[in-house]
Amino acid sequence: MAMNTVALELVPPNLERGVGAAVQEAQKVARLSVESGVGERLGHVMIPAMIAEDGDRPIEMKPKMDVLEYWSVIQPELPGVRGLCTQVTSFSDETVLRDRLTGLTAAGFDGVIFVGVPRTMNDGDGTGVAPADALSKFDGLVANRGVILIPTRTGEQGRFAFKCDKGATFAMTQLLYSDTVVDFLREFARESDHRPEILLSFGFVPKVESRVGLIDWLIQDPGNEAVAREQAFVTSLAAREPAVKRRQLVDLYKKVIDGVADLGYPLSLHFEAPYGVSRPAFETFAEMLAYWSPEQAS
Repeated sequence: MAMNTVALELVPPNLERGVGAAVQEAQKVARLSVESGVGERLGHVMIPAMIAEDGDRPIEMKPKMDVLEYWSVIQPELPGVRGLCTQVTSFSDETVLRDRLTGLTAAGFDGVIFVGVPRTMNDGDGTGVAPADALSKFDGLVANRGVILIPTRTGEQGRFAFKCDKGATFAMTQLLYSDTVVDFLREFARESDHRPEILLSFGFVPKVESRVGLIDWLIQDPGNEAVAREQAFVTSLAAREPAVKRRQLVDLYKKVIDGVADLGYPLSLHFEAPYGVSRPAFETFAEMLAYWSPEQAS
């Protein structure tokens, strides 16, 4: 059964900040949800399992609170909201992963997105379970088994079809700063009978992006012209006045929704504020939801 949800990404805080920082962030989310009009439409939080990546990451990666611990801290502040998360599989054997997934399910996680090695490593590296294998190994344990979908990546049609064959029930896209996903899903619908649920990811771009470049780094794919155009759009957004920025992000949202709504995929939304939740981010997300929200398709 499709989740038809609105999920907000919340990154576990650095351990050095303590539990108090996690509680404050959840309280801020609850307050901004009400004040912006998002309100009860927020169905899930999506908590990424963060691992060390490239040394050139614009914001230093420090040890972070574990996903389960973070969830136990923020859940009381967000009543009625359920959990989604990413789970790195490539460095854990089947027994360890099974125990982990059992704990996540018991704690209120409705879906798990299986991810592999950082981009500094090659697919297949790591001594644990490959993400595609995890999709089938744990089909009796995790009802909603997800993968990452990067519509601008070369060869992604075949990669995505393989993951669906292995048992993926949903896919969370990389942050969308173009409507490339529309053509991708249209072609996939022509070539495949699979119709996994798609969590369309939209990310707010604050002014600080001009100085730090975290979003530019997150979506990078050197030599890929489609990604270069998205990076240029992000750079442009960061420099815009708030009202103009919001209009451009909402216009992109409308274009994507209008392009994929009738393709036969169950749809959900994944909202992300990579530099932390803020009032402008929530106001932008609220305006997107005013145009279309998953509850209209459920």
